[in-house]
Amino acid sequence: MMPANTLENGAVDGYVGRNVELDVAADFSANALVAAAARCREAVHIFRSEPTGRIGVSFGDRVDALANDYSHVASLPGVYPEWLGSSEFLETHGVRFPYTSGAMAHGIASPRLVLAMARSELLAFYGSAGVAPSDVEANILAIQSELANTGASWGSDLIHTPHDPTIEDALVDLYLRHQVRRVSASAFMRLTPAVVRYACTGLSLAPDGTIRRANHLFAKLSRAETARLFMAPAPAEIVSALVQRGLLSEREATLAAHVPLAGDITVEADSGGHTDNRPLTALLPALFELRAELQATHRFARAIRIGAAGGIGTPGGVAAAFGLGAAYVMTGSTNQASVEAGTSELAKEMLAAAELTDVAMAPSPDMFEMGVKVQVLKRGTMFAGRASLLRELYRAHASLEDIPAETVARIEREIFQRPLADVWAETRGFFAGRDAREVERAERDPKHKMALVFRWYIGLASHWAIQGVTGRKTDFQIWCGPAMGAFNRWAKGSFLADLPNRSVVQIALNLLEGAAVITRAQQFRSIGLPVPDAAFAYAPKPLAC
Repeated sequence: MMPANTLENGAVDGYVGRNVELDVAADFSANALVAAAARCREAVHIFRSEPTGRIGVSFGDRVDALANDYSHVASLPGVYPEWLGSSEFLETHGVRFPYTSGAMAHGIASPRLVLAMARSELLAFYGSAGVAPSDVEANILAIQSELANTGASWGSDLIHTPHDPTIEDALVDLYLRHQVRRVSASAFMRLTPAVVRYACTGLSLAPDGTIRRANHLFAKLSRAETARLFMAPAPAEIVSALVQRGLLSEREATLAAHVPLAGDITVEADSGGHTDNRPLTALLPALFELRAELQATHRFARAIRIGAAGGIGTPGGVAAAFGLGAAYVMTGSTNQASVEAGTSELAKEMLAAAELTDVAMAPSPDMFEMGVKVQVLKRGTMFAGRASLLRELYRAHASLEDIPAETVARIEREIFQRPLADVWAETRGFFAGRDAREVERAERDPKHKMALVFRWYIGLASHWAIQGVTGRKTDFQIWCGPAMGAFNRWAKGSFLADLPNRSVVQIALNLLEGAAVITRAQQFRSIGLPVPDAAFAYAPKPLAC
């Protein structure tokens, strides 16, 4: 064995130590740990060259041979993307990776996106929010037909609709009728009979006495008070009412008292769309503590799985979420710019140009009167400012007639691009065919009429973005969080910088692969090794499952 200090150039950089007799090599170069992090799936052995103190790595099986010549620091097993999260999550949902794609509304999380993910053993939720029930039904039937006999897992969305609970009821009827086994419940502020009915339908006892779920409810939330509702058993009063209506059996009601309403809780931090903008590093541990409290109270046979969402757009974000203890991760904003996303190429181009700070909060179209806000793209669109002006006018005035004439003229010219009377006529016609009660209320209550007129703009702004209406580009409402800018910065200069290469699966695989590499680098650091910064920098590359 040649000593490290006898190289011809007098340096140790690039040196490879070798036990010639057994042909076992250790890499002592400056980039040895960087290269070893990249080979994250392989077991690695760490050595120290005593004459120089240099750290080296080996991937051979003959550790004992090298140990005769170097100090053996540690041997570490491989790190696989599949192993970063909860193995129970993988088993329960029949997927290979602890990774999900969120249910981006209005079909942005399209059937095509769901199918691409499912075929790669990744879980995705169809974005049913804002889609007519008949179209939701057609799309889930199409997904089921494409995945027939494959055993692939997928899900759909159930968004809270406090202004019209019949929408939730219709979707749950549809999901139960067609055996949609996974549903992501989003934007819920309270429990409704519909979400309880979905979760509790099909509860049964397995031969070993454990309670089996036919339907798996994922609750996406960002507040402890909401999490408590979903982490506890279904409320007895709601369950009892469902039994009386014949929507749950007595047996299902009895079993519902012994399991949490949702088996999976997706903790939503600083995300696109509905969000409280809370940091994941503060929110996730708080929900872990709440889980422990409720587990001690209810003694569930299986612990609730808690996943992380919001602000996750780089391998470092994914690795951090798993490092905190997340069972799985969910991405959203980044997938909106994917090839399979059901939105316009113009919207995707705007998303691909976003920087980390190119987001803003704006009034929610579905909860406008309540003052609820959503996070949207700011760069290239004036929607956030215009929608906020409408919300301020709604707050300050009792009716459209109460707004100063010059202000009305301005918003007709700059925002609505038509007279408010025409907007009301169109709005009235829409609700007359969908829910005549809204029209009746508006004719009695001028403030409600104003809300409906303003919601016309806020609601259509997302459709203009999805359809790519060029004349309305400055009014595009594109739900987006800071993860999009972080992703763009990470992807810059790589094959993922080009939109045609941004398949939802390539995004997922690269985020997971990078997270595994970073986790391996952190392993090295955790045993006291001097890990170069480059070991934490994973560059995207085309990957296969």
